[in-house]
Amino acid sequence: MDLQRLSLFISLCVLVISVRAGDIIHHDDKAPQKPGCENDFILVKVQTWIGEKEDVEFVGVGARFGTRIVSKEKNANHSRLTLSDPKDCCSQPRNKLAGDIIMVHRGHCRFTTKANVAEAAGASAVLIINDANELYKMVCEPDETDLDIHIPTVMLPQDAGITLEKMLSNSSSVSVQLYSPRRPVVDIAEVFLWLMAVGTVLCASYWSAWSAREAVAEHEKLLEDASEELSNVSYGGVVNISTKSALLFVVVASSFLVVLYKLMSSWLIELLVVLFCIGGAEGLQTCLVALLSRWFNLFARSYVKVPLLGAVSYLTLAVSPFCITFAVLWGVYRDLHFAWIGQDVLGIALIITVIQIVRIPNLKVGTVLLSCAFLYDIFWVFISKKLFHESVMIVVARGDKSGEDGIPMLLKIPRMFDPWGGYSIIGFGDILLPGLLIAFSLRYDWLAKKNLRAGYFLWTMIAYGLGLLITYVALNLMDGHGQPALLYIVPFTLGTLLMLGKKRGTLKVLWTRGEPERPCSHLHLHMSEESNQEK
Repeated sequence: MDLQRLSLFISLCVLVISVRAGDIIHHDDKAPQKPGCENDFILVKVQTWIGEKEDVEFVGVGARFGTRIVSKEKNANHSRLTLSDPKDCCSQPRNKLAGDIIMVHRGHCRFTTKANVAEAAGASAVLIINDANELYKMVCEPDETDLDIHIPTVMLPQDAGITLEKMLSNSSSVSVQLYSPRRPVVDIAEVFLWLMAVGTVLCASYWSAWSAREAVAEHEKLLEDASEELSNVSYGGVVNISTKSALLFVVVASSFLVVLYKLMSSWLIELLVVLFCIGGAEGLQTCLVALLSRWFNLFARSYVKVPLLGAVSYLTLAVSPFCITFAVLWGVYRDLHFAWIGQDVLGIALIITVIQIVRIPNLKVGTVLLSCAFLYDIFWVFISKKLFHESVMIVVARGDKSGEDGIPMLLKIPRMFDPWGGYSIIGFGDILLPGLLIAFSLRYDWLAKKNLRAGYFLWTMIAYGLGLLITYVALNLMDGHGQPALLYIVPFTLGTLLMLGKKRGTLKVLWTRGEPERPCSHLHLHMSEESNQEK
């Protein structure tokens, strides 16, 4: 894997670094607010019945004006649905309403006018059908004064209106209920996602540290054998991040994020899916080969030349078709309800592989990298709203304006006890970037031959878990609005490592060298001096 390819690999992995839950309350600072027009935008469920038989359910959005939806649970208390005549409800309806919920079409007059006319005719609520398959926020115009509206108003997408009109034409008894159920304080999906993120960092750190220790052991063995080429020995397949590349991260990642935001479309999502499948298949292959080589060592060490690829082990050839097939099947069937399992498998394998390949050489680089990511996350989740009138990070994560279900660079689990459904998600960067620092701490502990309890890894691992936990607490406190996870994770992990390093007097070593001084380095120096004397 060359450096250019690796840079693209990392850029894709750290593209989305925010944790997000589905939004239920939508604040809109741009829309005018005044007495009678100051409701929060809330999602509303519209459950239908044909006769006494429960039928389909739709989701709409409540208006800024009118009575708030107070019902939180679905029950048998529903009202008859009536289609307005005229359909736009801009004038007094010809049909009689006695507590009915009236369905009207958008257009020809203001939303508040429709609501006032419907209320005067005796309607108990208004369903306004949009002229597109999107939900539009119904606000008040600055010059409106007739805002004393005492019935709720909800907008539904166009396809929901078409379905409801067919139901009304085929049946004389169609009734609906409007309600906005509360989300549970904690969904079990968040617990599993937390375990998944922590487990991924744990596995990736141990693999990285194990590989580093094996490389050091091999290096020391060569030193003992008095090899003449020791000074040129390097750990193959490993790329150390520099301070310059850590700083460049903000520029590259931000530029890529803006491009995605501006060009967001279905074809761009498809391109990202293809790139994710390629990276996921490669990551899955790397993980499986490393795991199976413990049992099939002979196949792992036996190579065959393959055109364009060079020497490839027999074990890699055996595993590759499975990995490619797995990634392709996920790409083709990713819209199925259980496809999140395949996405998580590919994503975890990709993260573990990157943490194995990419390494932080010292705490200085780690501090620069995570500090840049910290600022990047805050800017594109919060501050970007001032420039783009919406959170760029969250818009890209959701895949808004693309017609697709978000970008694939996420781990996600369906919310199990949430009446609104949806997924709990975490971006790759929220695992990958702290994972690089945690893997560095474990490599330091192992190479220094410290007891893990007395080392740094255990404390940074605990700090990461706490930081991620605080992120989910913040999500619930903020009504499910997107939160930059690194806002909480970076201070916990990086702060813990810096504090412990200063307290134990090893901060200088961690900051500059990153690895403890080993006896083999003295042996190498002694052998070099003897060689010079002989010359």
